Formats: sequence, structure tokens, C-alpha cells
Amino acid sequence: MSKGKLYLIPTPLGEGDPARVLPASVLEVIPTLDCFVVEELRTARRFLSAAGLKGHIDGLEFHELNEHTRPQEVEAFARLFEEGRCVGLLSEAGLPAVADPGALLVALCHRHGIEVVPLVGPSSLMLALMASGLNGQSFAFVGYIPAKTEERRSAIKTLEKRSAAARQTQILIETPYRNDSLLADLLACLNGHTRVCVAANLTCPDQFIQTRTVAEWKSNPITIGKRPCVFLILSA
Repeated sequence: MSKGKLYLIPTPLGEGDPARVLPASVLEVIPTLDCFVVEELRTARRFLSAAGLKGHIDGLEFHELNEHTRPQEVEAFARLFEEGRCVGLLSEAGLPAVADPGALLVALCHRHGIEVVPLVGPSSLMLALMASGLNGQSFAFVGYIPAKTEERRSAIKTLEKRSAAARQTQILIETPYRNDSLLADLLACLNGHTRVCVAANLTCPDQFIQTRTVAEWKSNPITIGKRPCVFLILSA
């Protein structure tokens, strides 16, 4: 019997009706699956319930894959696809396997000849880039930068030099409770003409997207708070 498939299932970036941000074709796939690999069980159950499986959650099989999962545990997931069984992969928010430990399962599937099926959904990184007005032709996602102040400020200066040399937008993210300290360091370290985009709570009713020069941000400061946020910079 042929092996099953891995479906990469996007999830909303915030609370609310999944049908508002996910195509009908994605919502039609979800009820056909009874096995899911998820980053966090509680979040996954809540999403699947909202996506049309309310009342059927207890009949599903869940396996967690996060930063604490050991390599041998990831390898063991290969057995899930035996006898043609298909599996859904869920991230905490947005696209699975992008800045997400689910990439380990995708790599496993490629090693074992298991078909990977990516489904359409929201990406905070691409939505932020689209809305930033910065260079969408050349860009780099650098993920998280160091949390310690001196290391972080050094990384910021390096990113600005890289952006200037290649005319390349640099995209970074931060743990929500450090959003405001990261923004403060961006404004302290970057040139006044460098443009910075702050994109918070994307696709949510209170989403905030603004691109300004560092000098303009300093003149009109904001507090981001603990909202999921993407930061983009482009050196003048």
C-alpha cells in the first residue's frame, strides 16, 4: 500500500472565525484527517474545533512537535504514514514549518519519500512585507536576533549594513513581551533615514501597520505591547 501524505495546514494569526482568513479548500481538507502533529495541543484543539470539528476532537489523534521534541521522537513520526494514512501539520499561528519546528517533520517526509502538500494560508512575514512599502524584490527573513542588549544592538547594526549594501529589506520577529525593547534598540542604533515598518496583529481587527523613518518614529513613538509583531528595516 502507498504511503500517506503530509498536509501543511495554515492557521489564523489571531482569534476568530478561521473561514475569514482560510480558503474553503483548506477547511474541506481538515475533516478528512484524523491524525495531527501540532506545536501545542491546546491551541490545536481550539483551532480544529473552530474549523468545523467541534464535537469530534476526542476522536482525533495528536502528537506534539515543538522545541522540546528529541530527534529520535521526530524520526518515529514516520510510522504515522503507514498504510496510506494522511497526517495534518499545525503551527501555533500562520504557516507551518516557517520559523516553526514543524520543518523537522517536513524534512523527515522528504527523506522517507512521503508526499508533502502545502495549503494556502496567512503568512505574517509576507503580509508585513506586502504592506510595508519596502523592497519586495530582495528581502531576507532573519528570525530572532539576540536578546541581550549589546549583542542585539550589534546585530541591528549588521542588518542595517547588509540592507544598505544589497538594498535588501531585513525582516525580523521577537517574542511579544520584548517588542518594545526591540523597537527602542532599533531606533537607538539605526540611521535616522533608515525606514522601519512595524506590523502587529496582522489580519486581526486591531492590526497596526506603519512604515516610517527612524527619525519619524522618534518624533511619534508608539507602544506595541505584547502583540505578535513583525519588524522590517530598509536602509536609505
